[in-house]
Amino acid sequence: MSYYGTPGNLAIGVGTGQVPPVPFDQPKNLFRFGEQSLWSTQLHQAGAIANSSFRLFSTPIGQQGQGFTNALTIAETNLKEGGRVPAGVAYDVFGVACQVALSTNAADVGGTISQSIDTQATIQSLLNIITNGVLSWDFTQTQVDIAPVNLVGAGGGAYGAVATGNAVNAGQMNNGAGHVWLYRKHPVALPGSSTFSILLRYGSRAAAVANNSVFCRVVLLGYYKNVIEIG
Repeated sequence: MSYYGTPGNLAIGVGTGQVPPVPFDQPKNLFRFGEQSLWSTQLHQAGAIANSSFRLFSTPIGQQGQGFTNALTIAETNLKEGGRVPAGVAYDVFGVACQVALSTNAADVGGTISQSIDTQATIQSLLNIITNGVLSWDFTQTQVDIAPVNLVGAGGGAYGAVATGNAVNAGQMNNGAGHVWLYRKHPVALPGSSTFSILLRYGSRAAAVANNSVFCRVVLLGYYKNVIEIG
C-alpha cells in the first residue's frame, strides 16, 4: 500500500503496526508540567499548645496569621492565596517536610528565627514539638492523618552535635536532615483551585512553649500540570 494513500482510503493500513497519519485538526490546548514546592509556617509564641490544632496553608504572603504578629514573608510562605492551589493548576504532592526552628524572642516582635538549639532548654523545646505534634491533611469535609512530626524529616539544614569551648556553646539541632515523608505509590492529588490546609495538632502531654517562640514550616514537594489554551 502506498504511504500517500488515495482519496477515501487510509494512508497506512489498519493493523500494520505503522504510525497513524497526522490528524487534520489542530490541538486546542497543551499540557505544561513542572516540579514545585509550596510551604507555610506556624509560629508558636509563648503559651500552651496542648490539645490544640493549628491550620497551615491558610495565610498567604503579605498577610498576618498563623501565630505571626507581622505579615508573612517569602521565608514563611509562598502562597498567593490562602488555602488554595493556584487557579488552573493541578498539583500532586509526593513529599512532605517539617522544619522546626526557634526564635530569639518569645513573641513575633523584635525576634529573628535564628536561635541555636544547643542547650538543654532549647533541645527540650524541639523535642516537645516533634514528639507531641502530628500533621494531618484537612480538606473541605475530610481529614487524613499524615504522621507524627518526628517521622516527617526536615530534609536538610544544620544539625547534629554541639561544641563547647571557652564557655560558649555553638551548634544546632533540629528534626534531622533525613528523608521527607514520601507518598511512594500514590501522591496526594490537589485539583486546581481546590481548598486544602494542613493541621498541626498536639496531644494532651505537650508542654507549653516558653522563652523562645517555635517556628514550624511545612513544605509540600510535588509537581503540577496546567492547560495552555492555544485555539
